[in-house]
Amino acid sequence: MPQTVITLATRGQGLYEFTDQAAQFTRTAAGGGEGLLTVFVRHTSCSLLIQENADPDVKTDLNAFFRRLVPPSSDPSMRWIVHTTEGPDDMPAHIKAALTQVSIGIPVMAGRLVLGTWQGIYLFEHRDRPHRREIVLHLST
Repeated sequence: MPQTVITLATRGQGLYEFTDQAAQFTRTAAGGGEGLLTVFVRHTSCSLLIQENADPDVKTDLNAFFRRLVPPSSDPSMRWIVHTTEGPDDMPAHIKAALTQVSIGIPVMAGRLVLGTWQGIYLFEHRDRPHRREIVLHLST
């Protein structure tokens, strides 16, 4: 079963699309066949999303929603947080990752990802500073 690791450099909180890299791996590895692509991120302060990739306002609104839902630990509403040694964005990043997902399964038909017209695959970075994130792609055929 083929697998690979891709690395994404992030510049802080936000959504980083990597649909093209996953599609290229799948085309090469599936050879026109069927299967299931498992996408897994190897970190605890970011997550994965399948989301609209046509209108950039969707990314803007998702970022704003999650910032409002889980503000930094320096926000007065977050005084209950104990884990603060890695900065005010760290524990909120773990909470956001717990609310989303670190693994996604995507069907493969005829060597192609079976995504909808406007769907893209994103790394959702929850930390403020830049990181290098590893994403494992594993194709089961």
